[in-house]
Amino acid sequence: MTTADLSPQEAARWALRAGLPLDAERLDVVAATSNHIHHVVGALRALDFQETPPASTYRPAATAEKEQADGAV
Repeated sequence: MTTADLSPQEAARWALRAGLPLDAERLDVVAATSNHIHHVVGALRALDFQETPPASTYRPAATAEKEQADGAV
């Protein structure tokens, strides 16, 4: 899904809607930062993590033990 970049005027409108009025000189920077974050999140969403277990299952001690048993260390 592709979307158009956020314009400085749209950034001002969304900020005001969130209760965070912005000074006019900050609008370009806020819009550029928002667009960058949007593109990075889009790239992360496109990654395929099917074989990767959730972070909550990671146990460093078990990983170190497995590496030693495999002779990796």
